[in-house]
Amino acid sequence: MIDLYYHPGNASMAPHIVLHELALPFELTRVDRANDAHKSPAYLALNPNGRIPVLVDGDLVLYEAAAICLHLADQRPAAALLPPLGTAARAQAYKWLVWMTNTLQARLMHYFYPERLVDAGNGAGAAQVKAHAQADIGAMLDQLDAQLAGHGGPWLLGDDYGLADLYGFMLCRWTRGFSGAASAPARDRPAIGPWLNRLLQRPAVQRVLADEGLAAPWV
Repeated sequence: MIDLYYHPGNASMAPHIVLHELALPFELTRVDRANDAHKSPAYLALNPNGRIPVLVDGDLVLYEAAAICLHLADQRPAAALLPPLGTAARAQAYKWLVWMTNTLQARLMHYFYPERLVDAGNGAGAAQVKAHAQADIGAMLDQLDAQLAGHGGPWLLGDDYGLADLYGFMLCRWTRGFSGAASAPARDRPAIGPWLNRLLQRPAVQRVLADEGLAAPWV
């Protein structure tokens, strides 16, 4: 039985959606971040980085949300969450998923945790990091919007829904509280907004929002 270690709304959301999309049997183990359960010896034995999520499947212990999503998609290739191996479409799917986790998600971490990049007590420095991160995220969201607008299809890569869509949903959701001149929430962009609404109609996404007890606004 697959066990997904998660916390509501965290980076575990994308693997959680994948599990429902693929109808794989699994259990959820909630990690109590409020009590630093992700820093406990038991959790660090699974993920020495102390980050969420972790997936345990028998002897396999896997962390990094994008890696978990890729592994799960390979378990049910007929579900076509990834295009066929060796195709240009598969390469594009890899590109966007890696861009999301290495570029957009990394900058979102700077926005939410700016104190990690400055000396302790440097509130002004942390505020500057946060402001610059939000501006950079705005430009990245514009890039995502241009991709969606450029081909006329309903999903990020065109006509076919896949991992990049659900992973992008998770990251765009994290911007729902943005305001000010630096960047608006992802939902306010002309192509991203309708795309997020399409994603909200997917039963797997609706199930995850309910399972994780997340309240509106969804995105």
